[in-house]
Amino acid sequence: MSLADRPLTALMRQIATRDAIELVHPFAELETFGALVYVAECYGFRYESVRLVGKHRIMHVQLTRDSSPWARQRAAANSAAFPDPGPGRPVPGMYLGSLTPVPEVQADVDVLTALIRHDALGAAANRKQLLAIGWGSGALFLLMAPLTGTYAVLLPLAVLMPLFMLGALRMNTTRRAKLARRLTAAGCTPVRDAAGLERYVRPVPQGF
Repeated sequence: MSLADRPLTALMRQIATRDAIELVHPFAELETFGALVYVAECYGFRYESVRLVGKHRIMHVQLTRDSSPWARQRAAANSAAFPDPGPGRPVPGMYLGSLTPVPEVQADVDVLTALIRHDALGAAANRKQLLAIGWGSGALFLLMAPLTGTYAVLLPLAVLMPLFMLGALRMNTTRRAKLARRLTAAGCTPVRDAAGLERYVRPVPQGF
């Protein structure tokens, strides 16, 4: 069994039975998610969003069935061309037996991967929460220092925790800005979601 078999089997099962898909593979690389989303979109779905779940912030990639005429036409064409997709069988846009994109679709998968990465960084960068953790931890260490007498350990931590959180936010912002430039160059448009977070929308496809 190849590394692609399990996620591909789970994906095709959801495509056949659901109108909303959630991809959850804790150890998968983002490129794998991009390839899986590409395959799902070939069968009439569209990428929706990313959410990070649990204390380990496991990524959940969400898709919904696309009711647009273009998506239905694309799904019908791929269903005819690839009537029995799955492990060991041809899958749209991928080399046989893998989730490695063929050259013709690599650019599309790269855009999807960048979208997923951008949204994941946005979900991880809850500014208020991170700053609250940083300043709260700093205050806690300051309070504990005179109680425990371990000034040499706790006072540096009281300074470093807020600085660490600020550094993490700055790094996240830099990475998202770099991805935003790539997405803009690919023709994507910036929008604000219901939570006020910047996201990107791909141009309406003109063919498949």
